[in-house]
Amino acid sequence: MAEGSGSRHRSLYKLVGSPPWKEAFRQGCLERMRNSRYRLLNKYRQAGGNMSGGAQNTFLVQEVMEEEWNALQSVESRPEALAQLEEPLDLAVLEEIQQELIDQEQSIISEYEKSLQFDEKCLSVMLAEWEANSLICPVCTKYNLRVASGVVMCQCGLYIPSHSPAVTEQKLRACLEDSVNEHGAHCPHTPAFSVTEGTEAKSSLLMSCLACDTWAVIL
Repeated sequence: MAEGSGSRHRSLYKLVGSPPWKEAFRQGCLERMRNSRYRLLNKYRQAGGNMSGGAQNTFLVQEVMEEEWNALQSVESRPEALAQLEEPLDLAVLEEIQQELIDQEQSIISEYEKSLQFDEKCLSVMLAEWEANSLICPVCTKYNLRVASGVVMCQCGLYIPSHSPAVTEQKLRACLEDSVNEHGAHCPHTPAFSVTEGTEAKSSLLMSCLACDTWAVIL
């Protein structure tokens, strides 16, 4: 951990140093880290997705350990025997738990990075298909879209009545590409497309993303 945290380590582990407390503290820290995935990834994104490794570059390990320490203090009183372990052993065991948390943190970030890479590949495939001769339906991503007299249709069942007779396949393609590229400028995840249904208003093509909680009407 960062320099200056040694005194906190010593105080912490004198409270949780006995064998039963060691396992309870370890399990509590690991569970707290698993449940803090969103908080961890948010810190990681704010740091620009950069992690060079090492305890001094962790994002959430120190916070998780201190939060679990405080939680244990609030539940249990301090037994006399807990203050009797020798100092080197206290710190060694604490650093062992710390390293487990560092490994878990890096595992969560690695899994997130793999997910981003997969989304980037999907986005590249989607854009490549749109740039081909046929315009692939963004809803089913399987069949080709057809545009006739401003009406957009697909074999999958997509049917959007004319919003404007001026809508053509070329204009729709450009609109889709611009929308996806604009979304990709601030979010690495692949957006989804759907058709809104309304009793009074005409159906519309909607682009949405759960990851960044945004949506936009394409057509």
